[in-house]
Amino acid sequence: MKISAILNNIELKQFALPEFQRGYVWGRENVRNLFDSLYRRYPVGEFLVWTTQPDSKTVRGESASSNTAVKLLLDGQQRATSLYGVMRGKPPEFFQGNEMAFTDLYFDVRSETFEFYGPVKMRDDPLWVSVTDLFQSELEDVVTKVANHIQDLNVMLEYQTRLMKLLGIGDIELHIEEVTGDRLSIDEVVEIFNRVNSGGTKLSSADLALARLCAHSPQARNELRSLLAGWQQSGFLFKQEWLLRCATAVATNQASFSSLRDISVSEFSVALGKAGDSINFILNLLKSQLGIDHHRVLASSYALVVLARLISEKGGSINEVYAQQRILFWYVNCFLWGRYSGSVESTIQRDLDTLGHDGTDGLIKEIAQWRGSLDVRPDDFSSWSVGARFYPLLYILTRVTEALDLQNGLRLSHGMFGYQSKLHVHHIFPKKRLYDYGYSRPQVNALANFCLLTAESNWNIGAGDPAEYFATAEERNPGVLKSQWIPEDEALWSIGRYPDFLTARRDLLATAANDLLNTLKTGRRSLHDGASTIASRPSAPVETFSKLQALDEEDDPDIVAVLSLVDKLNIATPEPHYEICDEETGEVLVVADIAWPQGIQPNRTEPAALLLGPDSESEAHLGERGYRFFTSKRKLVWYLEELLGVDIDGDQIIGEAEADTEGS
Repeated sequence: MKISAILNNIELKQFALPEFQRGYVWGRENVRNLFDSLYRRYPVGEFLVWTTQPDSKTVRGESASSNTAVKLLLDGQQRATSLYGVMRGKPPEFFQGNEMAFTDLYFDVRSETFEFYGPVKMRDDPLWVSVTDLFQSELEDVVTKVANHIQDLNVMLEYQTRLMKLLGIGDIELHIEEVTGDRLSIDEVVEIFNRVNSGGTKLSSADLALARLCAHSPQARNELRSLLAGWQQSGFLFKQEWLLRCATAVATNQASFSSLRDISVSEFSVALGKAGDSINFILNLLKSQLGIDHHRVLASSYALVVLARLISEKGGSINEVYAQQRILFWYVNCFLWGRYSGSVESTIQRDLDTLGHDGTDGLIKEIAQWRGSLDVRPDDFSSWSVGARFYPLLYILTRVTEALDLQNGLRLSHGMFGYQSKLHVHHIFPKKRLYDYGYSRPQVNALANFCLLTAESNWNIGAGDPAEYFATAEERNPGVLKSQWIPEDEALWSIGRYPDFLTARRDLLATAANDLLNTLKTGRRSLHDGASTIASRPSAPVETFSKLQALDEEDDPDIVAVLSLVDKLNIATPEPHYEICDEETGEVLVVADIAWPQGIQPNRTEPAALLLGPDSESEAHLGERGYRFFTSKRKLVWYLEELLGVDIDGDQIIGEAEADTEGS
């Protein structure tokens, strides 16, 4: 079938996607290569379709007619979507993904190459022709624009021939292999998909489980997305696979998705509803009792899978203060000691089994035996960056103990409202002063050098000398330093005694942490007045949430700059402050500033990481685990340019210091 006919069939809704198909995952490099291959008349593979009279519940997008057989794309979705998106200038109806991956593809009639629009290279150059405009306009109009800038007739005729060759892509015949028969089960169709798609991304066990459910219940995926969207609005960014695992645990008491095979659609729907209510309860509990109000400080999300099962089973009994405190004690210890840093599924299953036999007490006993000691030591606060495991604990301590703002004296409690409720990370000893004195990046960004303030106070204090603003703060609001675990020995406030200051503050933080954990463990009293109840949605402020808000205002400007670039390029969202752990022991080996554990083009490129301030040991661990890593922003930009085939104005995200270093 000609490519133009394939596009017409998509437009007429005679091509569609079965619900189990993933959304659009191609990047710009894939799209560029596809059109380059077609232009050169290279083979680009065939399409595999399942021709059937579908149940309207199993198909994404509307079909042309309920009585018309529809071709469900099993293999070729990425190519079909890319062809339609570029040649029609819009995504097909069944599209789910990022349309920027195929927007603004241009063709250079001089070199016969394809690139995505780059203003520096292409602005005011008519010999770069928009591929979409060529297919959506009259050939004569495009040729005329090119001809106005070419004086040599032979050259113009050659360029016209090249444009006609590009336009002729629509007449290329692509083979379509059809699988027919309404008796094929969804499992058989998925098996066919995986066999023919052996060179690409296979459906995961989660996809297979969801495929079976969506074959009979189209609302299943919509219910999943609705729950995720509601939490995202409240500042909690979860993945669909995580929610599916929560529902699986609620429905089956198993961690493996394969356990859903024997669950009916109605049973799954009930379990999903229970999981949603349970997660709402947990998020409300974490916020009201620990002050956890956004995703960055919601550590160990896999612990919530186990808690979802617990809440769904126990119901009202969890409203007792003692029960809530014990749950929180277990949860905090899970993220402090990296309970799920190793084999996630097997650890979840172990905890589900323990929960079933011995309840919350069993979970606490299990983690204590696994860890050895649950006491927090001063050295545990020796890590650095907001990606450190103990950073959420610093945030919790600030909210729970109602630490005072260093400038205005406000209590930084969980119940703050409005603009002032947003806490910023403040470097107690300003970064510039420490760098000028010669301290290293890990020392400057030591966790013990962080405290949390309101935004206005953070900006007002700025790069002030601690020896001066500490004294002023204490005079205005007596007790403010103690509330922030800042040593009151004035001899430690000088920059020359900075290492001693850190040591003293770690002692204070460890004492405060153990006091909190002991309170939770014994359940003697509530941390705050009132108790959490199940709500339809977490009680966090509703706000628009994007990739960059996963970082908030707490992060190093270097990381924010790279995340901003990633957002503009519309590539896979990376994990900030990503822990890479030993699979057996769970020990943290490396904390990458930014990481793509599935690759910048997921499952198509190797894992990648940005490691600012690298050391040989961290580099060795990344290399052993197959990571492509970059030790500067500029090197990452170069890689992205090569991978995506785009021009990036790297100077906009590279600071002067790094630019000078790279250029020397």
